[in-house]
Amino acid sequence: MKTDIAYSEALEQAKANMDDVKARGADAIGEDVLAFMDSMMTPEEIAESNLRVALIGELIKARQEKGISQRKLGELSGVKQPIIARMENGSTSPQVTTLLKVLAPLGKTLAVVPLDTK
Repeated sequence: MKTDIAYSEALEQAKANMDDVKARGADAIGEDVLAFMDSMMTPEEIAESNLRVALIGELIKARQEKGISQRKLGELSGVKQPIIARMENGSTSPQVTTLLKVLAPLGKTLAVVPLDTK
């Protein structure tokens, strides 16, 4: 449980840091660095990364709201706890079937929705 709390705190701090960088723009880390970061990924790769981060963030949030440990979620879903940990820390890209197994005990599922084309 302490690991979950530490991870949540680290995630919140990282979000606060990124918000600060975005608010200060080029003044925070230099215009050249921001341009370099933008050139590293295509818009499609950025969108895919953002979706992955949002999806895993929702999984973590749902698990924590239910008060379920990774170990307990593993027991309920049939997905081993180390796999859940790797999903949550972003070191693996889970298959859709694995995501569905993990989301079901949390009362969640995946949905296909239209893209916002604005």
